[in-house]
Amino acid sequence: MNTPFFIAKRYFWSKKKSSFISIISIISMFEVAIVTMALVIVLSVYNGMSEMIKNLYNTFDPELKVVPTKGKSFELDKTTLEDIQALPGVSVVTEVIEDNAFVRYRDAQVVITMKGVSDNYVDQHRLDSMVVEGDFKLRDGRKMFAVIGRGVQYVLSLSLKNDFYPLQFFYPKRGKVNSIDPTKLTNRKIIAPSGVFAIERKFDYNYVFVPIDFAADLLEYGNRRTALEIQIVPTRAIPEVKAALQKMLGDDFEIQTQDEQHAEMIRVLKLEKFFVFLTFAFIIGVASVTIFFTLSMLAIEKKKDIAVLYTLGAERNTIQKIFLYEGILISFTGAIIGLTLGYGILYLQDTFGFVKMGMQTAIFDDYPVKIEWIDFLIVSLTLIIVTSLASFRPASMATKYDDNALLQ
Repeated sequence: MNTPFFIAKRYFWSKKKSSFISIISIISMFEVAIVTMALVIVLSVYNGMSEMIKNLYNTFDPELKVVPTKGKSFELDKTTLEDIQALPGVSVVTEVIEDNAFVRYRDAQVVITMKGVSDNYVDQHRLDSMVVEGDFKLRDGRKMFAVIGRGVQYVLSLSLKNDFYPLQFFYPKRGKVNSIDPTKLTNRKIIAPSGVFAIERKFDYNYVFVPIDFAADLLEYGNRRTALEIQIVPTRAIPEVKAALQKMLGDDFEIQTQDEQHAEMIRVLKLEKFFVFLTFAFIIGVASVTIFFTLSMLAIEKKKDIAVLYTLGAERNTIQKIFLYEGILISFTGAIIGLTLGYGILYLQDTFGFVKMGMQTAIFDDYPVKIEWIDFLIVSLTLIIVTSLASFRPASMATKYDDNALLQ
């Protein structure tokens, strides 16, 4: 039998008599449980929100994106396009021209990000589920259409039912223009809207999709493109296709995965999660102060018991272990309760969605959660370290009570 652990367990919970110290120990245990439960819930909700944002961005972004390392556009010839399309693992190659443009609709005007895409973009059906009005249609025979974000629609007060007013796109002409007439300083093209999409505010208030030849004419790009968006065959690994593309295109081009396209956003999300954890780790540290004082009072209350143990031949190391085990019992019991309750609440939220967003404009009705077991492990290790440090001083103090305590 592990004598120090047995004595610590008797101090922590006794069926015969509940002392004031025992009650304080139980309160400390539940305090640890509540903080642990709150920490795993907050981290899991944060994981869910981060995953939701990444999924929204990944809906908009391609699996691989080819961009020039210098400048914002490059000359694309038919041979290069065919070579990329023939590469094993490549399913679809979409040509892209993306730049800012000035848009006017009736009396409203706004600067938007115009994204011209080749016809096979529509065939991928990537944004079909995000269309909230009309259809994601860029071409009908020879007639061209634009698909706009819901935010752009709001700013322009645009109605798809009004066929009389088209969208007017303006872009500065290239080269030197010898004219003082403002109308001759810009290219102008008109196009009718066919649909409205809603993904996320960044996209909804900025992006307008148009056919690539519309964008090329407006910007005078000719065969130049700003990017190529590549969809991968589901059975092929993205890193493998990326390496083959990089080898084919050389150092003049950069091949970006979805995470690399938003590396800064992902870095910010990880940093925010770290500071959230740091804040709750501090709260765990505050909760451990209760354990410190609980063990200190227990050491004072049990000093005669300690003196008896010394008389019976117990060593200082044995006395110290009793109070270390007491701290471990308080923290571990609280941690297990907290982790179990936290997991239960997260499971219910993930399954039934009891807690709602409470916003009509929210993309999801329920708060998203994502359970990552690494978070549970990190929380447990943090508790072990913090509570061990909090228990060490009272355990050391308890060893100072020798058999002279019997005389008091």
